[in-house]
Amino acid sequence: MSGTKEDSACCFDTVIDRRGSGSLKWEVGKDELALWVADMDFQTAPAVREALENRVKHGIFGYATVGDEWRDAYCSWWERRHGFSMNRDFLIFCTGVVPAISSAVRKLTSVAEKVVIMTPVYNIFFNSIINNGRYVVESPLRYEEGEYSVDFESLERDLSDEQATLLILCNPHNPAGKIWSKDELERIGALCEKHHVTVLSDEIHCDITRKGTSYTPFASVNETNKRISVTLLSASKAFNLAGLQSAAVYAEDPVLHHKMWRALNTDEVAEPNVFAVPATVAAFNKGEEWLEELRGYLDENRKEAETFIEKRLPLLRAVKADATYLLWVDCSAITDNADELCAVLREQTGLYISEGSQYGKAGASFVRINLACPRIVLKEALLRLEKGTDFLIKAKKTIDTQSPKR
Repeated sequence: MSGTKEDSACCFDTVIDRRGSGSLKWEVGKDELALWVADMDFQTAPAVREALENRVKHGIFGYATVGDEWRDAYCSWWERRHGFSMNRDFLIFCTGVVPAISSAVRKLTSVAEKVVIMTPVYNIFFNSIINNGRYVVESPLRYEEGEYSVDFESLERDLSDEQATLLILCNPHNPAGKIWSKDELERIGALCEKHHVTVLSDEIHCDITRKGTSYTPFASVNETNKRISVTLLSASKAFNLAGLQSAAVYAEDPVLHHKMWRALNTDEVAEPNVFAVPATVAAFNKGEEWLEELRGYLDENRKEAETFIEKRLPLLRAVKADATYLLWVDCSAITDNADELCAVLREQTGLYISEGSQYGKAGASFVRINLACPRIVLKEALLRLEKGTDFLIKAKKTIDTQSPKR
């Protein structure tokens, strides 16, 4: 691979069989379609593959270091694409966003304190809080006419609890695909400062936005947001590198930076494997053209799914989204417990998607579908979604007609 413009034109339509490759996502039955965990079914950018191949050719895989090239790649990317000037000295390597979340919860809060999350939200937030002996405070987002917004009255009530010391923010939001505006982020920061709550901002989905849109880093909004926050960053979602275990933690406040540095090193998650750094550097320095092509392809996939649901599954509603490659679907017109729909889909059609209840009580009547797959796979998945949904609706009608009238 030469990393040329011609090479970067990856064929996202190519179906690659991932069964038997040690893929978590594809540990499924022979005829099942896996559209659940947030992991793309596309090969990563040619420049990343080339960097990894070169590293393999070297043939020695000893302990690795994090150098200035890694820091400069992050700083250049966020300045160029997101208008945020980061101080390279405040970037800390971490083996992943999830390990960083758990380390932050342990270091920035005390046992039995409360951590606020705006639900429905990424299910691992719950795990990182509960598994470390803290309490989850679900602060539900407002959901109206198929769109989400922050319920600031409810959020302030939750943040004002003296036991609430940390807010984990998802920016952009998973699973709803919401890009929070600068004004919204400013209001969140002001409330957290008022109530002495630190913000942990998970921004791992920030580079997967609709063409023509962009996100605002929480820490870039103003000095307050920068001072009270820790930001979690990675190339893993945009370039499909999750298995390489590479992320960054950014905290510009000296006290927060030191706490996170201590936390990550104490937990032994601050050292890279030999492939983590070269893959990230290649992605940020040479993968931009490939990413733009990916964003366009994902936009078309989202349009395909939204149109299909609107025309052929009118009782379902695809939530409007400007970020992530995840489709959040409102199933409340047919069930208040979407777990049963997910079960029917897998049992009757082999379609494996995520039940919304994983993301908090506010997600109980929703499902999450991963759109990051070749279009032919997506089209088959949508047909299975239709078949399974029709099966559930008919089953419910049968039960209703057979139930004794009182």
